[in-house]
Amino acid sequence: MAHTALHLWAASGETRVGSYNGAETPLIFGDVNSELAALHSGCGVFPLTWRSKIRVAGKDRVRWLHNMVTNNVRELPVNRGNYDFVLNAQGRILGDMYIYNRGEFFTLDTDSAQVEPLLTAMKRFIIMDKVEMAPEDGIAAIGICGPQAARVLAEAGCNALEMQPLEVRERTLEGTAITIVSGPQQKPGWFEIWLDPAKAPELWARLVNSGAKPVGAEALEMWRVLRGIPQYGQDIRDRDLPQETEQMQALNFNKGCYIGQEIVERIRSRGQVHRKFSGFIFGDQIPAAGKYESEGRAFAEITTIASVPLSEGKKNLGLGYVRREMLASGAKIDLNGLEATVVDLPFEIGI
Repeated sequence: MAHTALHLWAASGETRVGSYNGAETPLIFGDVNSELAALHSGCGVFPLTWRSKIRVAGKDRVRWLHNMVTNNVRELPVNRGNYDFVLNAQGRILGDMYIYNRGEFFTLDTDSAQVEPLLTAMKRFIIMDKVEMAPEDGIAAIGICGPQAARVLAEAGCNALEMQPLEVRERTLEGTAITIVSGPQQKPGWFEIWLDPAKAPELWARLVNSGAKPVGAEALEMWRVLRGIPQYGQDIRDRDLPQETEQMQALNFNKGCYIGQEIVERIRSRGQVHRKFSGFIFGDQIPAAGKYESEGRAFAEITTIASVPLSEGKKNLGLGYVRREMLASGAKIDLNGLEATVVDLPFEIGI
C-alpha cells in the first residue's frame, strides 16, 4: 500500500505508526481500549497494509491450483472463497491464504511476507501447465469490522447486507470500482474493500463519516487473540501439521490428491495429533513465549501473548499449543512455576 495514502489516514498527533506483520501501519489512533470496543460492539476501520494479492490465471489454473492446496478450489463458485494451506511433501505448512474464484482467474490473499516464499514454493510445480502466477500490485485494502460494520458500509454506499462468508461483490462507488469481500465465519462482522490506492483516502473518510472508528494494529492484535485466530509465521510455522492448528476449515478430505495429502489423510485415519492449538489465561505474571518441557519432552508452547483490557479488568492471554494428554488431568498447567489455564478458542470472555 502506498505510504502516501497511509500517512494521509494517520495524520493525527495521537496516531502512532509502526511495524505490524512486517508492514508500516498505524498501531494506535489514540486509545486502544475504545478501538477494541469498536471492534467488539460497534464498527472499526483500518488499513490492511500487511496483506497482498497473488493472481493465478491461465487455462490450467483450476486443475493446477486444486492440486497445490488443501481445500477444494475446483468446485469453488465464482465470487466465493475459502481458506487454504500450502504444504510440503511431509505435510508441514508452508503458508496460508484465502483463495477467491474471480471467474477468469483466482485471487490469493495472504500476508505480504508470505508472497515471495509462496511464489517460490508453488511456481516450481508449474511444469507443462498453462498457468501464470504473479503478485497483483496496485490494490489497497481497507478492513471494516464489528457488529455495526454492514450498517456503516451501507450508509457509506457500499452494500454488504446479507453477504455470505467469503463472498465477493464488485461495485462502483461514485465512479470508483471497488471489491467488497466478507470475512470467514471465524471473523464475524469482518469485511474488506479492495480498490485503487489513490482512491483509498477518500473511501476512508467516507467510512469514518458514516460511523466507523479508526482502529490501529494493537487493537486488531487483541481482537485476533480473543477470536483465537492463528497468525502464520508466529502461531503457525513450517514445522506444524494442519490438524495441530485446529483450522479444519482449511482441509477438504474428499478432494483427492495434493502435495502433503498423504500425511494429512494418515493423521485423520489414526484419529488425532499429539498437540492442539489452544488458548491460555495467565495470572498477573506472564510467562515467556516458547516451549515448556517436562522430563525432556515439550508439553506446551506459547506462541502469542497479549494483555487485553476487558470489562472485568485486564486479562493476560496467550495462544499456542498443548499436548492433549495434559488436558486429560485438568485445564491448569504449570509453566516453570507460573500457572496457566488452558481453554478452547475463541475465548469466552467479554470486552
